[in-house]
Amino acid sequence: MTNIHLRRLDEKLIFQLKQTASSQNISVNTLILNLIAQGLGVEKSPRKLTHHELDKLAGTWTAKEAETFMKTMTDFEQIDKELWK
Repeated sequence: MTNIHLRRLDEKLIFQLKQTASSQNISVNTLILNLIAQGLGVEKSPRKLTHHELDKLAGTWTAKEAETFMKTMTDFEQIDKELWK
């Protein structure tokens, strides 16, 4: 395989590449290869991304907050039959 050396990458781009690679649990090199393949439309198979942006919120509600939320959501479980005619 051939190596390609990239020059003059700005710090913001490097930071974003590192952040994205870390969030996908892959190396920066693998991320760049994936991005190039995707950009050229030659990717092998799309990798399923797992997003972790909301992980820190999981399990943070109190029992009362969860109960209140579930009661509020019952309105959305109703089906308006007239709307579907």
